Parts: sequence; structure tokens; C-alpha cells
Amino acid sequence: MLTGQPATRTINVRAAGIDVMARQARVAAVDGQGSLLAAASHSGSDAAAALRVALDATKQPDTVIGIASDDAAVSGFAPESRGGIFHTKEALVTAEAWVGAAKEARNAVCLWLGDRVLAAMLLNGAFWGGAHGLAGHAAWLALNPVERQDYRKYGSFAAEVNDQGIARRLAWRVQAGDESIVVERAGGLHAIAANHVFEGARESDGVALSVVRDTARYIAMAAANLAIAVDPELVVIGGPITSAADLLHDALKQDFDRRLPPAMVSRVRCEFSSLGENAIAIGAARLAMAARA
Repeated sequence: MLTGQPATRTINVRAAGIDVMARQARVAAVDGQGSLLAAASHSGSDAAAALRVALDATKQPDTVIGIASDDAAVSGFAPESRGGIFHTKEALVTAEAWVGAAKEARNAVCLWLGDRVLAAMLLNGAFWGGAHGLAGHAAWLALNPVERQDYRKYGSFAAEVNDQGIARRLAWRVQAGDESIVVERAGGLHAIAANHVFEGARESDGVALSVVRDTARYIAMAAANLAIAVDPELVVIGGPITSAADLLHDALKQDFDRRLPPAMVSRVRCEFSSLGENAIAIGAARLAMAARA
């Protein structure tokens, strides 16, 4: 049974996808046309434990289940999945090409931003993983010539725009003497999360607005670099960052266009995904459908 949120109900579904993260698994149930029927997150002590909980929540005999994960620890669950285990980036690009922003595209870059930072490529209508299956390590895009310790740990781009990086940049500003309502709203300096920064920006907090503008600039730089390298029809910005699309869109679009070669401006689009944090799970469901067809 898959329970929707916030109401709890049993839903007959055609397929469910599970996006497995470090200690969390996100389930999305879809029908044959890709409409989202329900979504839920499940936690565990590690990726395998979170997956077990998610699988228990989706047990229906007629449900095809696909798992998206790059964690070798979950490979033993393939028989139970009744659909298969797929690479996270392949699931991401599959969702966007199926029912997302890249639905009409044959060439697209899908950039996922949240706790994880990654990119997935659609080239000539097919997922492209690179010569070694390692294409799309967007976390390591080099956007600053200065070497910081967190850059070496997480990657330059991820250290600036993942959830922790956004919160960290505001905390540093406060530690340097700036005042922000975000600290009190979050319950202390070390409790700040990215969503607190976004809430502060919506309330016109100056420091939060500055951090959001810088975030838009970093994302635009990364998106432009990827666009210049690949020449896609569009770059899709997806993942949990889409919850702040209202704050980021205008500045990101302006900076993205400004950094493109003149020949690309107006030809390569940069759009936010409508699938949000469910995209990878939706893509896993679609891949499971195709595997069972």
C-alpha cells in the first residue's frame, strides 16, 4: 500500500518509482500517462534500510516498482523491485523527457539541486552517461578559482548551492556581522536550512535576498557552462531547489542568457522543472514500465 500525503489512502497504481538517497527513499506512484497519484518519503539508518521501508509501503501485487539508485548496497533488492534498478541520472532525464520540461526536446541537460547536486544528459533522444558512465558529476563544476576545504569534499558547485551550502553562506554573513531575521526563525545559527533562507528572502530580509541572488548566479554559471558544452535545446533546473523558483527565476534567467555566446541566446532555454523533488522517482517508475513492456 502506498499512502499519499497529507491524507492516508490506498491507491491502485500502475507503477511506483523509488528514489534512494543516503538515508531516505522517496516514492512516487504514477499512472500510465505519468500523472502523479501519490508521493511519500521514508527514512532509515542507511540507504538500504530506507529502501526496505519504502518497499514495504508499496506492496501491491499489480504494481510495477522501479528503483533509482547509484548505491551498490541496494543492488540486492532487484528481484523484489519487480521492475529493476536504474541509475539515478537516467531516471532523472527519463522523467523530464516523459512528462517534464524536456518533453518535446531531443537534447537537454537536467540539473538536479538539493542535498544532491547532479546533471543528466539527453542527447539525440537518449540518455547519455559518458565514456565511463560518469557524465553529469555537476557537483564538481569548478566555478571559483579559490580552493576551499569544502570544495575538495563536496565539489565547488555543490558546496555553494546544495542545501547545506546555501545555509552556510547565510551563516557566514551573520558571523561576519550582518543581521538577519533568519537566525531567529530557524532557532539558532546552526539550525539554519536552505528553506529558512528562502522564507527570509520572501519576507524581504536583506541578507537572505543577497544569498538567494548569489545562488541564482552560481546556478546560472553552471547551467551556462553545461549549455555551452552540450548545445542542448534547454537546461532544466529540478529537484528541491524548485521550491524557490519564484525567488530565483528572473535573476537566473537573466544571468544565464548573459553568459551564453550570442549565437545561443534565444536558442537555448533554461527552465525550472514542474516535477520538483519527485522527478527521479517518476523516472524510475517509467523505466520500470518500459522494462516490463
